[in-house]
Amino acid sequence: MSNKAGKDGKPDERMNLGLRREEALFPAAPPLSDLPEDYAEALNEIKSRIQQERLRVVLAANSAMTLLYWDIGQMILKKQSQAGWGAKIIDRLAKDLREAFPDMKGFSSRNLKYMRAFAETWQDPSIVQQLAAQIPWFHNCLLLDKIKDQATREWYIHRTIENGWSRNILSLQIESKLHERQGKAITNFKKILPPEDSDMAIQVFKDPYLFDFLGTADLRRERELEQALVDHIQNFLLELGAGFAFVGRQVPLEVAGHDFLIDLLFYHLKLRCFVVIELKAVPFDPSFIGQLNFYLSAVDDLLRHPDDKPAIGLLLCRTRDKLVVEYALRDLSKPIGVAEWETRIVKELPKELESSLPSIEELEKELNEYDKGGKEQ
Repeated sequence: MSNKAGKDGKPDERMNLGLRREEALFPAAPPLSDLPEDYAEALNEIKSRIQQERLRVVLAANSAMTLLYWDIGQMILKKQSQAGWGAKIIDRLAKDLREAFPDMKGFSSRNLKYMRAFAETWQDPSIVQQLAAQIPWFHNCLLLDKIKDQATREWYIHRTIENGWSRNILSLQIESKLHERQGKAITNFKKILPPEDSDMAIQVFKDPYLFDFLGTADLRRERELEQALVDHIQNFLLELGAGFAFVGRQVPLEVAGHDFLIDLLFYHLKLRCFVVIELKAVPFDPSFIGQLNFYLSAVDDLLRHPDDKPAIGLLLCRTRDKLVVEYALRDLSKPIGVAEWETRIVKELPKELESSLPSIEELEKELNEYDKGGKEQ
């Protein structure tokens, strides 16, 4: 590597590989140790700016495409109303548009029908621009298929924008009826937390929590439930919602020579606080609150950073009585929420079938008897 004088007579500081000729070289990047101290900060700032602009371009392109599709849908609606356009004309329109714009996708007959339905659903172009055009087109198609009322559709659009849900995640949230569960946990947040924190905290927790990814497992002990959730931690985090970061399971706590174990410990990035989750495979009992309150005190005293907000507790029980929970939370000074957990597979069984299905013990007994019979033969 060599340095030669530049055209201004000053040494050329550019590094190069191999030989260097007049006006010809293989430039090489200098090592980080040779760079100014503020280089890393400047690099991160430039990278952040590029990422923001790239995202802005993608979002602008998506918005423009969605608005174009809305315009096309409006034209089709008008022609159907005034000139009686039917399915055959839509098929012909799709063929002609594909031939006219072979480099563009989205002009199938099916998608043109979505454009018509989209325009029929969203009558106000300003609402389209401010809301529907802020999510990808196929998210809108999914909402058209699965959600019938406008208010619920708008709710899912807001959550999609807020959490950056993919189409698959949006579909899962719709199927689990998240809009009916979000913010439904019984809590004392309004009494304990400042208004700006309590509103957000209430929306973070739901009731019930659906652990359908656990299948039909007969989880009768807390440790079994806890292990199953950790084994499916990705699905568990998805059900908890955006912002939860997993800290640990069976977190050991020693107080005055006594050992305790916190079932699950999380940190919530938006609430800026630890979240202690206690799992119960039995109905709610007021004594559970005392245990959770104890853990929250320890977390606030030993783990909480000065910039963190007070820890929040979430007690998940198999069932709970609303009035009993409200009494148990009434005079507490720590923020705690109580919700049920369930597996949707079990809940959706018809009542007349639930009582007629064999228990796990009965199935095991039948299988053992079958095995014995097989061996005797």
